[in-house]
Amino acid sequence: MRFAILSAGAGWHVRDLQRAAALLGHHAEPVDFRKLCAGVAAPPAALAGFDAVLVRTMPPGSLEQVVFRMDVLHRLEARGVPVFNPARSLEICVDKYLATARLEAAGLRVPPTIVCQDADAAMEAFAALGGDVVVKPLFGAEGRGMVRVADPELAWRTFRTLERLQAVLYLQQFIHHPGWDLRVFVLSGRVLTAMRRFARDGWRTNVAQGGRAEKATPDAEAERLALAAADAVGVIVGGIDLLPGPDGGWYVLEVNAVPGWRALAPVTGVDVAAEVIRAATVRER
Repeated sequence: MRFAILSAGAGWHVRDLQRAAALLGHHAEPVDFRKLCAGVAAPPAALAGFDAVLVRTMPPGSLEQVVFRMDVLHRLEARGVPVFNPARSLEICVDKYLATARLEAAGLRVPPTIVCQDADAAMEAFAALGGDVVVKPLFGAEGRGMVRVADPELAWRTFRTLERLQAVLYLQQFIHHPGWDLRVFVLSGRVLTAMRRFARDGWRTNVAQGGRAEKATPDAEAERLALAAADAVGVIVGGIDLLPGPDGGWYVLEVNAVPGWRALAPVTGVDVAAEVIRAATVRER
């Protein structure tokens, strides 16, 4: 089979997918998401002849650029080309508000969340959420752009700055936790593997922000929640972040529809790229 890897260059994950595809007797080729051109009667020439498309990134861009890229994925699916993950699940997961709303609607426990468009409303939300919140960019990953705010004066300055930037103010109540969370890697309706991520010096556990990872075996409840979260947003392959709360239960923080495994694979001993290729091969058939 021939796989197109939609990416923004030949980074580590692209190369790992190419390695795994070759190992399994297939061919995977990177295609720059940012360079796609498409007519209305035919798919992009750069994606012609591939059996399936693996989405490895959603590059930053204007609203128009992002909408066009998603339109291309929808058109590919309409033509019968398998896309991993499906376009609709990518649209949901890239938008933290929509993803959190879908998780909550599925009956999963998420941190209390309020989303605002101006600083005055955000200050009211700050108080309603207990005066200790995590402010996140609506679109973002790997812990970039997140800030914890527990001081009213700092909160006002933060919210006013974001308001001037015409940003959406996404506030979540800070959940006190033991300094680690669980990243569960779900693939085709099953838990493939998992790791526990420890914060380096603070509250952010993301490995990209300096967190330390070790292999973990999710308990039955964590597995159930991870699979339910993946189902709620429609991902085939997903990284589900679970946070242990002070009462011992789990919070579902988010679902990453373009999950990485650069830290996950070595600590768990699982060839994640090969498993992704195998899953894409089966679904294409």
